[in-house]
Amino acid sequence: MGHKEIEAELEAELAEVAASSGCELLECEFVGGVLRLTLDRPGGVTLGDCQTVSKQVSALLDVADFGPGKYVLEVSSPGLDRKLYNARDYERFTGRRVRVTWRDPETARKQTVVGDLNGLLPDDEAQVALVDSATGEEIRILLKYIELARLVPEL
Repeated sequence: MGHKEIEAELEAELAEVAASSGCELLECEFVGGVLRLTLDRPGGVTLGDCQTVSKQVSALLDVADFGPGKYVLEVSSPGLDRKLYNARDYERFTGRRVRVTWRDPETARKQTVVGDLNGLLPDDEAQVALVDSATGEEIRILLKYIELARLVPEL
């Protein structure tokens, strides 16, 4: 089994562990010896959820032959400035302030805008619509060009 297949299988197993605790695995990354899992659930993730999933994942990795060797496990919620991962997130957080970074397909330059999310437009290609906070103009960006989108915390 190749490296990518092992990663996909491991992520599927970790998603099952999270689901067994009523959580959704949003992100799984292994960087610099740290296995970082980001969880979500309706109503938000509690410290208890993170502890439960952490114990279950540790037990799974101790007995499974997936292991990245030595690692530090971090299990957390998405936080106040959470990333938007998929179309469902763009719909869920409609009306919220977001910071979106995308690569313009014509110029290949990165652009960033902060604005109020109007959600996804109902057309063939998934487009995100938001109102630019600086100009008040509506901006439409194809989802496939977005490199990073995060909520801007309301303090």
